[in-house]
Amino acid sequence: MTDLLFQPLQLGKFSLKNRIVMPPMTRSRATQPGNEANDIMAKYYAQRTGAGLIISEGTQISALGQGYAWTPGIYSAEQIAGWKKVTNAVHAKGGVMFAQLWHVGRVSHPDNTGGVQPISSSTLKAENVKVFVDDGVGAPGGVDVVEPRQMTKTDINNVIEEYRQAALNALEAGFDGIELHAANGYLINQFIDSNANNRTDEYGGSIENRLRFLGEVVAAMVDAIGADRVGVRLAPFTSLNGTVDETPVETYSAAAALLNTHNVVYIHIAEVDWDDAPETPLIFKKNVRAAYQGTLIYAGRYDAEKGEQAIKSGLADMIGFGRPFVSNPDLPNRIKNGYPLAAHDPESLFGGAEKGLTDYPEYSQPE
Repeated sequence: MTDLLFQPLQLGKFSLKNRIVMPPMTRSRATQPGNEANDIMAKYYAQRTGAGLIISEGTQISALGQGYAWTPGIYSAEQIAGWKKVTNAVHAKGGVMFAQLWHVGRVSHPDNTGGVQPISSSTLKAENVKVFVDDGVGAPGGVDVVEPRQMTKTDINNVIEEYRQAALNALEAGFDGIELHAANGYLINQFIDSNANNRTDEYGGSIENRLRFLGEVVAAMVDAIGADRVGVRLAPFTSLNGTVDETPVETYSAAAALLNTHNVVYIHIAEVDWDDAPETPLIFKKNVRAAYQGTLIYAGRYDAEKGEQAIKSGLADMIGFGRPFVSNPDLPNRIKNGYPLAAHDPESLFGGAEKGLTDYPEYSQPE
């Protein structure tokens, strides 16, 4: 039974039809050279409006915030217009959609940032991390990331302003709200996690200091568009892109408490999802539930049964199903009816056009 996944939920201003989330997934189909969302992306998201909440793929808040080839931005007028195509298509089918705003920080290469050296909390290179760049033949070619430049206080203030403006741009583009990407080793995560931050000023050292940048960005966005339109994604236990925290339970329990003071509408926890990955500690989930009064979303290796149990436990309110949404545009209907799930083609995840994006069919009963 999956009854709990199909209970409605009030998320800020929005009445969601179920507890199923389409989480952010990079697909690298933005129109070039302007990194603009486009018609095939509009079709892709509109196909998946069975989800109670759709969160867009990461969309960079500035040219320097881009980590990979062909990802969409939300800082130019043309990019805002491109996203309007997407949100119009989603709203026409009754969907609710938040934009995930990201700045990748050190997880980049000058080929993706107009030749500019990437920035980060510290002058620490992400080890054994590659990003894909445009190799000139329309296929993603992997290159090692480079050493970043440590952000000055002026840089920090500038990026906070870029996040604030991006939140306003998202609403102009028709999004219902935004998700701040503070997970998976990208810029804000590079401030939070102890092994990626060796600063000695008010943004480094103690947990409180390492959470300061997160708090300042959230405060700016809440001030711009309202707390009921701001969610935040965290990844406490992943080591993606080289970020590791020495005391993740303590650090991220404190992050949840901080976000509660800003009344953000949800916290989205990305759990580790590789094969044989450890389970997220129960004590952490209980700490977050105790510290934070809003909606809690969990994503990572969930199937319908596990998602149902997470909601029943009271520790989660919504569940994100990532890769299953790639190849099952009608995923909620398949879950509800117990229909089999289609497998995705990993070769068409990044780059290209309609193939592997919009050509997965809905389930049809065998004759």
